[in-house]
Amino acid sequence: MGQSAANAIGWWTAGAASVPSDDSLRALQTLDQAFFVVQTADGPRVVNGGSASLGGKAGPASLPLLAHVPALTPDRLGDPSFQATYGVRVNYVAGAMANGIGSAELVIAMARAGMLGFFGAAGLSTERIRAAIDQIQGAAGDLPYGFNLIHSPAEPHQEQETVDLYLQRQVCTVSTSAYLGLTPMVVQYRVTGIHLGPDGHIAVPNRLLAKVSRPEVAEKFLRPPPAKILDALVAAGRITAEEARLAANVPMADDLTAEADSGGHTDNRPLPVLLPLIRALRDRIAPQVRVGVAGGLGTPDAVAAAFALGAAYVMTGTVNQACVEAGTSAMVKSLLADAGMADVGMAPASDMFEAGVDVQVLKRGTLFAMRAQQLYALFRDHNSLDEIDPAVLAKLETQVLRQSIDQVWAECSRFFAERDPTQLQRAAADPRHKMALVFRWYLGMSSRWAIGGDESRKMDCQIWCGPCIGSFNDWTANTFLADPANRGVVVVGANLMAGAAAISRARLLLQSGIDPGPAALTWTPRPLGAPAVPRQPSREAHAHQ
Repeated sequence: MGQSAANAIGWWTAGAASVPSDDSLRALQTLDQAFFVVQTADGPRVVNGGSASLGGKAGPASLPLLAHVPALTPDRLGDPSFQATYGVRVNYVAGAMANGIGSAELVIAMARAGMLGFFGAAGLSTERIRAAIDQIQGAAGDLPYGFNLIHSPAEPHQEQETVDLYLQRQVCTVSTSAYLGLTPMVVQYRVTGIHLGPDGHIAVPNRLLAKVSRPEVAEKFLRPPPAKILDALVAAGRITAEEARLAANVPMADDLTAEADSGGHTDNRPLPVLLPLIRALRDRIAPQVRVGVAGGLGTPDAVAAAFALGAAYVMTGTVNQACVEAGTSAMVKSLLADAGMADVGMAPASDMFEAGVDVQVLKRGTLFAMRAQQLYALFRDHNSLDEIDPAVLAKLETQVLRQSIDQVWAECSRFFAERDPTQLQRAAADPRHKMALVFRWYLGMSSRWAIGGDESRKMDCQIWCGPCIGSFNDWTANTFLADPANRGVVVVGANLMAGAAAISRARLLLQSGIDPGPAALTWTPRPLGAPAVPRQPSREAHAHQ
């Protein structure tokens, strides 16, 4: 540490137990203890206790005060109102990962540690989602938990069934994803149950965290739901006229998650650009809505930077897929453990294939991204399977699908006959839609092969992944978290948050003109154990002032 008495900001007087030390690293990483830096005859020293004054004159036994670093524990990072609303101990969220990768086990572990986790309901049947609700509600009780609601333009009935299930089972916290605009289903979820509380304020029982990566989409969630949608829901008997009247005064979301360069659905936006932009938009439209951040959060310094930019909370995803509780295979977790920052790429999304929407996936150890792009190029350039060169089709059947087009179509027919027969009706009338369903079979199965750990289809596995997996693996290298078997979702989250707090304190010292050394700006993962379970949160409706 370098400084001189000429840079003093005040004076410090020793107390009965004050002992100077040159171990600034230990002081910085003892998060619940404030400390001073004073100038002694032997140079700057760290001291605990005693008393300090800013400016003024020195007392007879005073030493020049160079800096004061307050206590900063992980629960003090972010917006305390987020903790109050959701009953969590820290402002750290495990985001939903589709097809149950964000598993019930992961959500329950987070809840018991005083953190919020979301079950990855996207892509699952209603029965699978119902079973997860049974498991999570039975294990977590009144502890914090949530479920995902994804926009499903190709299967609107599934979006409606999911909303109906959430309302029936009183799933009161939902994270939305992939929405480009508001649908009647997401509005119904938000609006149902709105009422005037005893204090005369509007009470909203269903909390909504909306993932957004574009200002125009964020604005829709910052404003009340459109009257046109509300009127249609009233006419359909899905909400009451009173709920519609009150909803006109409430923003669609409690929280916006500014989604930067994440795995899965993403616009690959840089966090330092996106978060201030969404926060400024929020300030103009609905100041009461909190703004958190997701995407690119694989190390403590990235988390610290997010909070320094004003994030109310942080939401992680890719790093959680590498954890033992994630609902995916050991094969996937091993592939993730070897991945670097550049080992990701974009590939067509199964749920929005026809629209040309992409998702970010792992490239290392798999050919999925390249093969999926080839399928989309065929779809884009042809009106039916019959238009495709027979030699190209034959290569597709042997190298990618590994079965004939007729066999794939037979599987598609069985699947959609049960899930959504209207898809088969469209395919009968539109050969291009049939081609899309055949190609979507590969995209859908590729995730199943990954989750199931099918080694024979390893080259075809679709693994949603952001570039932060590279920084996460670099941070955990040569530590106990390098082994996938030790990557518990809670211990990862606890280290990210504790490290963010420690690094934030070190930066305070730097801003005071004192260099604590490079070791202070890093945090080595350690087996901290799970944070204490918080007081059980209330499930009462929260009020919008």
